[in-house]
Amino acid sequence: MRIHHRLLVLLPFLFLLCGNAFAHPVLWQAKIGNSTIYLFGTVHLLPSDTNWRFPALDQALSQSKSLYIELTDDDQASIAPLILRYGLDAEHPLSTQLSQNENDALAKAAQVAGLPGGAQTLQPMKPWLAALTLSVAPLMKAGMDPSQGVDKQLKTDMSAAGKPVYGLETAEQQIQFLANLSSPMQLAFLRDTLRDVDKSTEELRSLVNEWKQGNVAAIAKLENDELKTREPELYQQLIVERNENWAAKIKDMMIRQPGTIFIAVGAAHLAGPDSVQAQLAKLGVVVQQD
Repeated sequence: MRIHHRLLVLLPFLFLLCGNAFAHPVLWQAKIGNSTIYLFGTVHLLPSDTNWRFPALDQALSQSKSLYIELTDDDQASIAPLILRYGLDAEHPLSTQLSQNENDALAKAAQVAGLPGGAQTLQPMKPWLAALTLSVAPLMKAGMDPSQGVDKQLKTDMSAAGKPVYGLETAEQQIQFLANLSSPMQLAFLRDTLRDVDKSTEELRSLVNEWKQGNVAAIAKLENDELKTREPELYQQLIVERNENWAAKIKDMMIRQPGTIFIAVGAAHLAGPDSVQAQLAKLGVVVQQD
């Protein structure tokens, strides 16, 4: 699983290249009776000067009475105690779970990421947390700003308009997706990160450019196809099961809450054969590109 995948899919804890001026990220729409939903794929960390807006998106937001994003409780006060609870294991230092070659790779990755204290900073972390830290840190070092993530900006705009913003999940649920992985799976997650950490910025630039161009097939190929092949259990848990859960929630919303709702989730969830749109289709809800 490539580094950029973790940031499109999970933990909104993603800078774009110049391209076709008329291209933009994809917006989808579905209707049931008097209910309309818009679906929009996001990236969670961007440079401050990224331009990803387009008229149809702004119109959909203005028509929507509420916004749903992956989670709303991703502030430091909420995340810190969860990290302490689920992410640390001082009795089993990370180095004791890795080979010498892997420890050497860990030290190099920590240096590339610019972690204060180097690999020593990672020692009390469980493998999943070390992997996530090594995924995010180089991107932030390169100037990617979590506060400029698409979901953050949408939340700010809708709140300023006096419209409610809800989470499809909680921070604890998202952390548990990784914390509940078996030890071998967590270590596989970390080893995959160590292989890719020095390529994270270049790969993310390529991927997010595809997002900005609205190239859903490329996102599916880069993200979901690789994860499904290399880590099928992780793909099932992080993509398929969550998409199924969200689709069920969305259909229930449409039945119980007439009106227009805007839903924004990581772009990888709206790409490929197991996408949220595909799961909605199984429930009898037809989603079309807007």
